[in-house]
Amino acid sequence: MTAKVPAVEQEEAPLVWSARWSLTARILAVNILAVALLAGGFYYLDTYRSRLVDTRIGVMEEKLEMLDAALEAARPDQRERLIGEFTRATESRLRFYAPDGRLIADSFRAAPPTYTLRDPDLQPWKRDAARAMDRGIDWIVGAPSYPEFEEPKIDRASAWPEVIETQHSGLATSRFRYAPERTPLLSSARIVDLETPQTMLMTLNARDITRTVRAERFRLAVVVAVVLLTSVLLSLFLARTIVRPLRKLARAAVRVRLGRAREVVVPRLPSRRDEIGTLARALSDMTQALRERIDAGEHFAADVTHELKNPIASVRSAIEGLGRVRTDEQRAQLLAIADEDVRRLDRLVNDISEASRVDAQLSRTLFEPVDVGIMIESMLAGRAARAGGDAPRIAFARPRKDTATVMGDGHRLERAIDNLIDNAISFSPPGGLVCIAATRLGDEVHVRVDDDGPGIEPAQREAIFRRFHSERPDGEAFGRHSGLGLAIARTIIEGHGGTVAARDRDDGKQGASLLITLPAREGNAETG
Repeated sequence: MTAKVPAVEQEEAPLVWSARWSLTARILAVNILAVALLAGGFYYLDTYRSRLVDTRIGVMEEKLEMLDAALEAARPDQRERLIGEFTRATESRLRFYAPDGRLIADSFRAAPPTYTLRDPDLQPWKRDAARAMDRGIDWIVGAPSYPEFEEPKIDRASAWPEVIETQHSGLATSRFRYAPERTPLLSSARIVDLETPQTMLMTLNARDITRTVRAERFRLAVVVAVVLLTSVLLSLFLARTIVRPLRKLARAAVRVRLGRAREVVVPRLPSRRDEIGTLARALSDMTQALRERIDAGEHFAADVTHELKNPIASVRSAIEGLGRVRTDEQRAQLLAIADEDVRRLDRLVNDISEASRVDAQLSRTLFEPVDVGIMIESMLAGRAARAGGDAPRIAFARPRKDTATVMGDGHRLERAIDNLIDNAISFSPPGGLVCIAATRLGDEVHVRVDDDGPGIEPAQREAIFRRFHSERPDGEAFGRHSGLGLAIARTIIEGHGGTVAARDRDDGKQGASLLITLPAREGNAETG
């Protein structure tokens, strides 16, 4: 019993087979197919030869009809001269047969042929090559098969089927045969009424047809050969310029996939300015980005492990100590430590979860116009409702509506700016002032957050954006911050095509200034 193949597999089968062809083979096949269409001219030449033969047979029949009329009108003593002139003019041979089949007259007995056969031993390889080419092309184009002509040993009417047919039907009959040298031998028979009815047979070896067809075939063959050679060379050149770089890229991609080489160099093909060069550079950039993403993931996992170890170890110590303490005061102290560590773990897990998914969420988010001024104003209104009496004050220089507009995810941008504000507040002294400003400069929107804290050392201005890096003010309780706030803010800002950096304040006062730069939305110009 034969298993049935699902319809989907049956539809995909041709694609699977075609995929087994290499790109070089496909390029060669396409170009050779075009040459094969050019070689279809051989079919036309076969049709051309058939038309020549049909035309020549029609001319023979017309000339025999004219000769028939001339012989009937001429005197008996003039007929031999007419026949001689006719055969010399047409380079043909005439035979006359009696009703009983006897050969009455033959023009070759009265005068020799007007043509001379070539010596068969002269350049036989050319002759054999020409005949082999004729047979090969006739087989390829499916030319009709014609009988081979052999001169009859006993020349009677019965040796010529066209003569027999003409004697029975009374109509002119023609035949096409191949002479030994594969030239068309045309024959036409006709009844002529002289003193007695006779059958006149005209045979003609149309060598000019063969010469014409062979010459055209040779010219076409030369053209096809030159075009074929050119197509193959151009195909190989094209395959070389396409396939070789693709193979290099494929091998590099396989090495990247296998991960056996840490620093796999994907060729960038700087000399290629076409689509393959663009593909190579895109793959190289993608590989570099992938490597950086993998390295970042590895470092992040290591940092997470390190950061989680401390609170977990503290919780374990507190739990183990509960069994050894004897007073309620000591037990309450250990429980407080465990509770604080659990809260710290909760903050770490939340911040780690936020940091790990922010990249993926930004890649899938549909950006919309966001007015940064309105967004910050709304954030600060919520903060004012929650602020305590000794919290640092916040001053915001709000831009005009629609002047500081960017394309992005408003929720994520709010989280990034909120992290910077939290950082500024944490470093500002009680009653201090945090200044926030948003403005558009050219094609960029700048958001600046200044605090009254001790400032940031130049050597630490890049390190503060690393994950789990935490430099807290003196007197702040340990574990209150995870060290991920500024790292998350940088990830969000860079996901929007912007930058964030730490620097000194522009007004010369003590403190730090964090500057966010985002590309402005096109079509909005600064006003006022």
